[in-house]
Parts: sequence; C-alpha cells; structure tokens
Amino acid sequence: MAKQASPSKPSLPDEQKGGLAFPCEFVIKVFGQTSDEFEVTVLALIKKHLPNLAENAIQSRPSKDGKYSALSITVHVDSREQLDTIYRELTANPSVLMAL
Repeated sequence: MAKQASPSKPSLPDEQKGGLAFPCEFVIKVFGQTSDEFEVTVLALIKKHLPNLAENAIQSRPSKDGKYSALSITVHVDSREQLDTIYRELTANPSVLMAL
C-alpha cells in the first residue's frame, strides 16, 4: 500500500508565522530590579509605541525577596514589526534584565 503524498499546506503570511495572527492581544513580560523608576521606564517605553495603553494593562509582581519585579503588560499590537520594535527597545534598556 503506497503512501499518498500529503497536500502541501498553504504558506502563512509572515505576520502569522509563530502562531500569531495580527492584530492581536499579547502579554509582554518584563523583569528588572525593583525601583521606583523601573515600572515608569518600562511603561514610558511601551507607550511610545502604544500611546493608548489601558491603565489596567499592567500587572506587577515582586520576587520572593522583593529585589526584583516582574511586569506583565497586555498590549494590542498591529504587526510583528511593531512587537519586535518594542522588544528591541525593552532589551536595550539597562534597567530591563529580561523581556519575554
């Protein structure tokens, strides 16, 4: 019994590769040392690209010892390029230890 060749799948547009279809809601996680400036800096950077960021879009959680903070920011992005630009700027900022 011969195997039938599976039909080739249509290629996805660039913006759908990686399981995302744009525009979409996306949660950006940012980690850094706890300070008064950390959250302000991260929000200013994101608002530069998404000026209509909702006030309730951010959740902050301190580490067990309080030395670090984890921010979860829910954003509405229109394209992969927009999301990539935000990540590049976040990771280039010295107060950001990691962005996921």
